[in-house]
Amino acid sequence: MTEQAEQTHQAEHTSTFAHEDDLPRVPLPALADSCARFLQWCAPLLTPEQLAETEAAVADLQRPGGPGERLHAELERFDAHPDTHSWLDTFWPYRYLGRRDRIALNANFFFLFQDVALSQTARAAELTAAAVDYKLRLDREEIPPVTQRGVPLSMEQNKYLFSATRIPGETQDTVRRPYTEEWPGHSRARHIVVFHHGRMFRMDVIGPDGVPHSPADLEAGLGAVLKAAAEPAPGGTSVGHLTTMARAEWAAARRRLLDLDPVNAATLDEVETALFCVCLEDPAPADTQETCDRLLHGDSANRWFDKAVSFVVFPDGRAGINVEHCGLDGTTVLSFVDTLLGTPAEEQARRSGARDQGLPAVGPLTFVLDDGLRADVGRAAREFADYAAATATTTLSFEDFGSTAAKQLRTSPDAFVQLAYQLAHQRAKGRLGATYESIATRQYRRGRTEAMRVVTPEIQAFTAAMDNPDATPAQRRAAFRAAAEAHVARARECQTGQAPEQHLWELELIQRRRGDELGITEQPALFRTPGWTVMRDDYLSTSSAPSRHIQYFGFGSTSSRCIGVAYVLLPDRFNLYLSTPRPVADQMHAFADHLRHAVAELRALLAQS
Repeated sequence: MTEQAEQTHQAEHTSTFAHEDDLPRVPLPALADSCARFLQWCAPLLTPEQLAETEAAVADLQRPGGPGERLHAELERFDAHPDTHSWLDTFWPYRYLGRRDRIALNANFFFLFQDVALSQTARAAELTAAAVDYKLRLDREEIPPVTQRGVPLSMEQNKYLFSATRIPGETQDTVRRPYTEEWPGHSRARHIVVFHHGRMFRMDVIGPDGVPHSPADLEAGLGAVLKAAAEPAPGGTSVGHLTTMARAEWAAARRRLLDLDPVNAATLDEVETALFCVCLEDPAPADTQETCDRLLHGDSANRWFDKAVSFVVFPDGRAGINVEHCGLDGTTVLSFVDTLLGTPAEEQARRSGARDQGLPAVGPLTFVLDDGLRADVGRAAREFADYAAATATTTLSFEDFGSTAAKQLRTSPDAFVQLAYQLAHQRAKGRLGATYESIATRQYRRGRTEAMRVVTPEIQAFTAAMDNPDATPAQRRAAFRAAAEAHVARARECQTGQAPEQHLWELELIQRRRGDELGITEQPALFRTPGWTVMRDDYLSTSSAPSRHIQYFGFGSTSSRCIGVAYVLLPDRFNLYLSTPRPVADQMHAFADHLRHAVAELRALLAQS
C-alpha cells in the first residue's frame, strides 16, 4: 500500500458492487517488456557474473519459438476467455492458498486500534455491534464503493469479510465462504465464535427474527463467556492450536477430527460459518509492543487463525484485529476498520435496528478428542510458542514526523521513508538487499496488489553519496531527489500493472501445471538464475497502512534474514512495527537505531534547500 490509500473515500448512493463489471481489467504486460523490466530490477543486486547468467536465461526465455513465447501465448488465451476476470485469476489462489508452511505469524497480519476508555466486554460489544451493522449493510449492498481520486476501486474482497474461513488441504487450501456456487448470496449466519482462556463459545449476535442484539445484550453475553471460561481449558483440548500447524499437517488433523465423531463436524461447521471471531485475552499486555506481538500471534489456544476476521480485545480495553490474508488485503481491511471506528457505536447500533432482546444465546463449542489428537494439540501449542519466541520484534515511533513534513520537503512521503529504510539498512547490515513493497491495484477488476522491488541504481547512488565523506550537501540532495523520482516512477508502473515479477511467476506456474501438454517439460532456466532468486530473497519486506484509527500495523518476516517493516504513515506521525527471526535481532535493532538517525538526517539535508 502507498500513501495514496490515505486519499480514498467512499462514494455515496451507489451499491457496493455496482462498478465491479465495469472496472478495467488488469493489463497483461508484453513478454518483452516484463523481461526488460526484470533485468532492470534485478541488476542492482547482482554481480557482473550473476547478471550475465541471468541475461542469457532471459534471452533464451524470449527467443522466437522459445518457452516464454509459448507460455505467454497460453496466458493470453486464458486472459481472453469470457469467464476470466483477470490473468491473475489462477495466480492468487496459488500465491496464498498454495503455501504449505504455517499461516499464523507467517501470513496473517494485524492492526492495533486507537485506545478507547472502555472495559473489555464493552469494547468487544461495540466492535461486534459495529461489525454486524456493516455486515447487514453489505448484505443490502449499501456499503458505498471506495474511490481513489474519483476512480472506483474493486469491492470484491468485501465478500471475504464475514463467514469466510480458510480450509486446510494436503496440496492446496480452499476457502469456505458466501457469494459462491456452494454458498450463494450473503451469509445467513447469526452467530460469532468467542474465545477466552482457550475455550470456545458460540454466541448469537442477531436474533431469531433477524434483528441484531443491542450492545448491552452483547456485553452481557460476553460477560457470560468470561464467567463460564474463568478457568483455562485443560491442556491438549484447545483445538485452535491446530490452526498454527503447517497446512498439510493441519489438513490431516482436521480429517481425523471429522472421522472421529460427528460432534466434531458440527463444531467445525459452527466455527467455519461464524461471522467472525472475538478473542477475549487475559492477562493485559505490559506495553504497546507486547500488545502488537499478541495481536500477531498471541496465545494460539485463543485463536482460529483460519478465520478471515478475528477481533482481539484485552482486559484493559485495548483492541485490534488479526486477519487471514488469502482473500483480504490491507486496503480492504482499512476501509472496514475505518467504517467501524469512524462512527459512534450507538449510531451504528441504531442504524442496524439493534434492540434489547435479553441475553444472547451462548453455549460452549466442544470437540471429541482421542489421545492422538490431544497429543497433536499439545505439540502444536508447544511448537508455535517456540516459533513465536524465535521471532524478534520492536516498535518505533516518530511523533514529530509524518507525511505533512515530507511534503513540506517537496518529496513523496512514501519515497522519503523507503529511501530512509535503504540508508538505515545499508548502515545496519553493510549492504543493500532485496526489498519488497506492496502496491495496491484495486482500480482494476478484482485487483489486489503488485510486487514492487525497491532497490534501483539511483538508490545505490544515493546511499553511496550519503556515506561518502567527500560528497557535498548539494550532491547528496541531488542523489536523494534522483532516487525519489525513480522510486515514484516505478511505483506508478506497478500501479498501472506494468511490473514483471507476478507476470513471469505466472508463466512459471503455467509450465508447472501444463508443461507436458504444452511441450515445455523443463522449467525455463530463468527461474533458477541468481536474478530470479536474489531479487526475491527479501532483506526488507515493507507495507503501509495509513489510517488515523490505528496505531500500529504488523506482520511476520518473510525469510530467515528478512526484516518485516509494517508502517503507519500519517500527516502527523509515523509508527513502525518490525519483525525478524531471532538470529537477526541485533541487526533489526541496529536498523531501527539507524532509521531514527536517517529520518532526522534526511530532514535536515532537504530542509537546507
